[in-house]
This record gives sequence, structure tokens and C-alpha cells, in this order.
Amino acid sequence: MRSHDLSNARWRTSSYSNGDGGNCVEVADGIPGAVPVRDSKLADGPVVLVGADAWRAFLRTVGAARLQ
Repeated sequence: MRSHDLSNARWRTSSYSNGDGGNCVEVADGIPGAVPVRDSKLADGPVVLVGADAWRAFLRTVGAARLQ
């Protein structure tokens, strides 16, 4: 498994977040081949690395479900 340095990652909160510190996910951009995902309430907690292709497929699926 390849290790990724996330110390300088620029995290962004979901655009669907309500802004009151609720249950939100954050993702970081700019990591080659992967999309780091974490819980916004646990900034120093665990990070799940999702393959870039799998992340794109996930977003397509969520977007398609929203249109139904």
C-alpha cells in the first residue's frame, strides 16, 4: 500500500453541510490517484483514502440518484 503525506492537505467540507458542526465529511484535493475522506468533527482522526476512479464513480452514482 502506498503512503500519502496529508500534512499539507487542503480539506473542504461538503457543500451539503449545514454549517453548525453537524455530521459532515471533508475531502482533500490534489492527492495523485486518491481522494482522502474524513469526518469533519475528527480532524486529527482517521482518513479513508478512496481511489480517484472509485470516487468519480461514487459521485456519478450519487448524482444520478438525486435526479430520480
